[in-house]
Amino acid sequence: MEKKIYITKSSKETKELGFNFAKILKKGDIVCLYGNLGTGKTTFVQGLAEGLGIKSRIISPTFIIVRSYKLGVRNFYHIDLYRIDDKKSIKDLGIEEIVNSPENIVVIEWAEKLKSLMPAKRIDVKFFYEKDNARKVAFSLTT
Repeated sequence: MEKKIYITKSSKETKELGFNFAKILKKGDIVCLYGNLGTGKTTFVQGLAEGLGIKSRIISPTFIIVRSYKLGVRNFYHIDLYRIDDKKSIKDLGIEEIVNSPENIVVIEWAEKLKSLMPAKRIDVKFFYEKDNARKVAFSLTT
């Protein structure tokens, strides 16, 4: 995937972007999300989960850190590291094992907090505020 940039003008469009992005995901994919509070990360994940066929209501796992959803024989993990401050906490939660499983699809909000545990192969998605409630969403593949 080359670097691609999209502009969304509403939360509905951000959710649709996530829904469409889900079509290219396969088991083992790690999607790292970056952006300030309120830039649309969770809204994007809601669309992505819907695009994967998940019927459950998707809410940010800010307080429980990790939510898991069944996708047939594999799992979709939604991880939110907003409240995590150190690498030890990430290790204690088993996030390293989740990320390293070739069967999972994993989306991580506030992925920069992974630091040295950041997977080398991942899809980075960066969210930015634009004018008039619009968001810029930039995708890039890291290998």
